[in-house]
Amino acid sequence: MRKSILLSITLYLCIAMQAQKPIELTSPDGAIKLSVTLGDRIGCSISVRDEVLLSNSSMQLQLRNKTLGKNPKLTGQKRTSVDTEFKPVVPFKFSTVKNRYNQLLLNFKGGYSVEFRAFDDGVAYRFITAEKGKIEVLDEDFDLSFAGDYLVHTQFPGGLPYAYEVLFAHVESKQWKYEDDHSVLPVLIDTRKGVKILFSEADLIDYPNMFLKGKGAGNGVKAAFPPAPLETEYNKDGKHISVTKTADYITKTDGNRTFPWRMFVIAENDGQLIENTMVARLVSHEVDFDVSWIKPGQVMWDWLNRRSDYGPEVNHVAGVNTAAYKHYIDYASRHNIPYILLDEGWSKNRAHPMESVAKVDLPELVRYGKEKNVRLILWMTFSGIHEDFENDSFNLFEHFSKMGIAGFKIDFFDRSHVDIVNAYEKIARESAKHHMLVEFHGSYKPSGMEYRYPNILSYEAIHGMEFRGDCFPDNTLYVPFMGNTLGPLSFTPGSMLNVQPEHYNRLGPNLVTKGTRVHHIAYFVILESGLQMIADSPRQFDQNSDCRDFIFSTPVTWDETRALAAEAGQYAVVARRHGEKWWIGGITNNAEKLREFDLSLDFLPEGKTFNMTAFEDGPNADWQAMDYNIRRGTVKHGDKMHVKLARNGGFAAILE
Repeated sequence: MRKSILLSITLYLCIAMQAQKPIELTSPDGAIKLSVTLGDRIGCSISVRDEVLLSNSSMQLQLRNKTLGKNPKLTGQKRTSVDTEFKPVVPFKFSTVKNRYNQLLLNFKGGYSVEFRAFDDGVAYRFITAEKGKIEVLDEDFDLSFAGDYLVHTQFPGGLPYAYEVLFAHVESKQWKYEDDHSVLPVLIDTRKGVKILFSEADLIDYPNMFLKGKGAGNGVKAAFPPAPLETEYNKDGKHISVTKTADYITKTDGNRTFPWRMFVIAENDGQLIENTMVARLVSHEVDFDVSWIKPGQVMWDWLNRRSDYGPEVNHVAGVNTAAYKHYIDYASRHNIPYILLDEGWSKNRAHPMESVAKVDLPELVRYGKEKNVRLILWMTFSGIHEDFENDSFNLFEHFSKMGIAGFKIDFFDRSHVDIVNAYEKIARESAKHHMLVEFHGSYKPSGMEYRYPNILSYEAIHGMEFRGDCFPDNTLYVPFMGNTLGPLSFTPGSMLNVQPEHYNRLGPNLVTKGTRVHHIAYFVILESGLQMIADSPRQFDQNSDCRDFIFSTPVTWDETRALAAEAGQYAVVARRHGEKWWIGGITNNAEKLREFDLSLDFLPEGKTFNMTAFEDGPNADWQAMDYNIRRGTVKHGDKMHVKLARNGGFAAILE
């Protein structure tokens, strides 16, 4: 009897010791290590080259009747290594994406698992459940601890459910208090140890967006989620739908499912953030519909210059009317731009957008556009399609598809609750059924849905150029390292009236923007979007034909992306290949002095010579922002290209 008790105690101690011993997973190259501990909860730490960067972090999933991850009992584990590649339908960074990782699947008593993946550029984890029927998720406990005094770059939208169109904020990790505003994702964590970590989520399905709050005590952050809406109502302006009653859970979902990935992109140089494809590597690429009709491209757009177009070809009143849009169609046709966008004002009723205003003959514009090989995209509000969703009728999609409309820019979602996440999927699915493209505006950040529904070509989720004077390089310089790391964004570039920030003055209807001329040209190479809006007027472009021709020649999809020089918030110089041609774009912030780079052209194939046309800041661009020069010549593999960027300046080149 005593021997049996002693054996039981010994066995218990062995199990307890095993539980305390970390379970480790390393990246294929061995540089990144994830250590998982099992105690009263599931904990983890992340280290890079044996330097612990995130420590004592933990995860739990609270269901109605139990908490997954509380006192976890391990029943088994499985390790897998993967080394493969895939081709996205719409290549935003690369036409072929390599996917190499080590995987650890931990199975726990209670019928749930946690899956971990370690890549050479980061780690990710997700919960997996095998419950019958529906489950109610009350909360998800994500507790992240920082192993040092870190600087966090983020956005505070002013409340839990709101839009992402706010300036970036920069907060010392220990100064982020529990009482502070919620932060949206992504957040960029500067460890000040030569490593940056971008935290976000991927594969968001039937689940609300995650937000972050500071801890009540300690150096780190905790997760927060908007509760599931039970009742909503239209606002008086017809643009917005507000939540009036919420549940005590964040989602009611299938019990047999995988949950969103919590992902940590780890970069030992900032250029790795620009080149990163982790979202694409974490989500499904199974597309169950024909994709041959999906054509990304540039879009002529009148919102920021609606009343500013003039010149010998403009013999009509500028604005929202048939003649003005025919002028845009003509212009797009001459320059091989496949789309124009009719923004707010074309429909009689925002909440019921089936009928256009009297001044806009929509069927005639569709007919005229077809004749000119230019298709129309329509702006509308989420409130405008909400009734279709409530009734599961989707008449609006069928109606405009039969008319010949190419797609929708859908605005003012303004929320990140589970019903909005599900609405995105419904919109994408119904639009795909009718061969229609989608841009989500007033939206949350990309999380990979565009790979299952490649007709989704862009999201807003950004403080872009529609904010005019409130959009400036010091803020925009975080976009390539944060938002575009996750996916395509609608920044709406393309301004030909440019000033240094201290000279900004909104000149009536004219689009005036901060940053040099070349800075704004370079946006078309730097910023990723499958529907790249062109913000300025035909008149302004025709008065700047060399800039116009460069912008209009720039693709919106890329076979290869190379970051040549990069520091988040400071500068980004990127080379991208489309076919056999290369484009280079460079932008910088309000630096105190000229930035200079010697760029290696080792990315060019050996044995070929390329003709180069390069736009660079002129000698007076730090004062007169529209000063630029054009340099022409030939370059080849192994050459060094010397580049100078004025403050708020840029560089742009095509090599062919």
